[in-house]
Amino acid sequence: MQAHAFAFVFSAVSLLYSLSASAAALLPNDTDALLQFRSQTDAHGILLANWTTGNACSASWRGVRCIHGRVTALILPSLDLRGPVDSLARLDQLRLLDLHGNRLNGTLLPLTRCSNLKLLYLAGNDFSGEVPADIGSLKRLLRLDLSDNNLRGPIPRQILNLTRLLTIRLQNNVLAGQLPDLSAALPELRELNLTNNEFYGRVPFGLLKKFGSRSVAGNEGLCGPNPLPVCSFLDAPPAAASAQTVVQSNPSSLPTSTVAGPAGKEEESRKGLSTGSIVAIVVANSVVLLVIASFAVAYYCGRNSGDNGSSSSSKGRRRSSSNSGDKKMYLNDVRGRGGDSDSTTTTNRSKLVFFDRRKQFELEDLLRASAEMLGKGSLGTVYKAVLEDGCTVAVKRLKDANPCARKEFEQYMDLVGKLRHPNLVHLRAYYYAKEEKLLVYDYLSNGSLYSLLHANRGPGRIPLDWTTRISLVLGAARGLARIHEEYSGLKIPHGNVKSSNVLLDKNGVACISDFGLALLLSPVHAMARLGGYSAPEQGETKRLSQKADVYSFGVLLLEVLTGRLPLQYRSPIRARGAEEEQGVDLPKWVRSVVRDEWTAEVFDPELLRYKNIEEEMMAMLHVGLACVAEKAEKRPTMSEVAKMIEDIRVEQSPSPLGEDLDESRYSLSPSVATTEDNLASY
Repeated sequence: MQAHAFAFVFSAVSLLYSLSASAAALLPNDTDALLQFRSQTDAHGILLANWTTGNACSASWRGVRCIHGRVTALILPSLDLRGPVDSLARLDQLRLLDLHGNRLNGTLLPLTRCSNLKLLYLAGNDFSGEVPADIGSLKRLLRLDLSDNNLRGPIPRQILNLTRLLTIRLQNNVLAGQLPDLSAALPELRELNLTNNEFYGRVPFGLLKKFGSRSVAGNEGLCGPNPLPVCSFLDAPPAAASAQTVVQSNPSSLPTSTVAGPAGKEEESRKGLSTGSIVAIVVANSVVLLVIASFAVAYYCGRNSGDNGSSSSSKGRRRSSSNSGDKKMYLNDVRGRGGDSDSTTTTNRSKLVFFDRRKQFELEDLLRASAEMLGKGSLGTVYKAVLEDGCTVAVKRLKDANPCARKEFEQYMDLVGKLRHPNLVHLRAYYYAKEEKLLVYDYLSNGSLYSLLHANRGPGRIPLDWTTRISLVLGAARGLARIHEEYSGLKIPHGNVKSSNVLLDKNGVACISDFGLALLLSPVHAMARLGGYSAPEQGETKRLSQKADVYSFGVLLLEVLTGRLPLQYRSPIRARGAEEEQGVDLPKWVRSVVRDEWTAEVFDPELLRYKNIEEEMMAMLHVGLACVAEKAEKRPTMSEVAKMIEDIRVEQSPSPLGEDLDESRYSLSPSVATTEDNLASY
């Protein structure tokens, strides 16, 4: 009897073991999926170097987060990954996927199998094809960012099924078709950006009311209430027609005839127009022809008069404008100064050279733009130019680069223009002539780190809080690290790292500007523009270098911590009885104060208002001092600097000491894609 019982128990245990083994075998293998992704996107195995041993969840793989042994988040932004994402379709427990700023390609269809996705950030890649209709199966999706890719076709109507969506970013693609009423179907939607695509037709009223015309700017085929172009009947087919007609993706294929009218009128339309209608049409056509002729005569006369007297009149306008303090940009003399001796044809001289297909325009459009001078920098004058279609760009007129030959200039611009990163200002186009060189950038609307640190110091100033300073410094470090990594073989530096070249976009994200422009100058001229950011060895070598960039960044970091200009020598040492030092640059001053154990005097008084940040400030100070090591070989790389800052970064500024303040007034902190939502809270 006991033998039979033992045999039964043994059989049951064996059966359970077999069932559990079978169940384990059926479980998706997230590690295998990630290894396949690595083999497809990291050909040299450098970017994801620690994805080699152990389990993806237990071995702390870069960018991988897990819950209960399953991969729930994959965060790998701006790593230059290249290839498809098909293998990620097996990660069925994935909640967060952040791959923005890479060079991933292929279609998005495989990702629609990740049915638990909540946060999807794929901006700044090279995905193509259409937004798949199966995206409607991602019922839990909250944030969708597919901007800055090469997506085509219409917005699938299945996207209206994603009723939990808070964010849709589809800007800077080649999407087309008519817009669905996203505002009506998606009540939770807070942010919508459809700019710079090829949508056409009438914009739904609810969408415009909730998000404004800026959300659809840069789509020339759209119409609606002011400021959009007025719609014709072709822009919004009657309901009866739309129910029977499939709208094509090309606006030229829209129906050109009216739909049959109400009963009783159809027969009349077949017989012909009434006499009154014919007379009205003839009169209207005559008026239109007269208006067109008047405009043509006025344009021709104005053009001739401008040609005959442009020299004196344009000089007079510029002189009076300068005397009155007006900051308008006058670029009409670009054509006149475009004479070239390096075999440049007239056609080539009159063209802007763009680096992508997004929102291109002609030189004439730029010359007609209303513009405002933003300032004069060490490499040229910068203007804010608003084109006639409302597109805003920043234009830099270079100085001291005129002797640069066309071939050399184009080589430098090719290096600069093809580099993409969320923390680099995007160079959109350039114009070359022997006596005139223009660079066209994305316009960043929130000024510079320099102005945030130093403008309006004193009573009533809104201070720059600790979290924002760290966020901006980290963004600048990442952008600079991207430059150094991309051109590590050629050892190409930025060459002009300073707080005035750290700009903020509309979301408060820091972007490095002026990359590569110092290469157009002689090293002596380039270093003269660095001022207090120049590394010690540059006085002897007269060369720009990546190690010198690290030193300049260290000065910038000390500037952020102290609130002092790099060449501001006033020292608190005098207050404790010692003689004030004269002619000491910022790194030397900081070293002297730290050496004398008066470290607290280093930090910006605006930072001392905040509590419980002493440890973070000291850690940042050590990073800055490491960057400004006098011997170049002892300085860390920019990738190492960015990693050190990431490790000490704080998520939220503490409250100022002894004050009950609305911290929203004091913070300009950017929303970071991977931290804007707390994954565990959903």
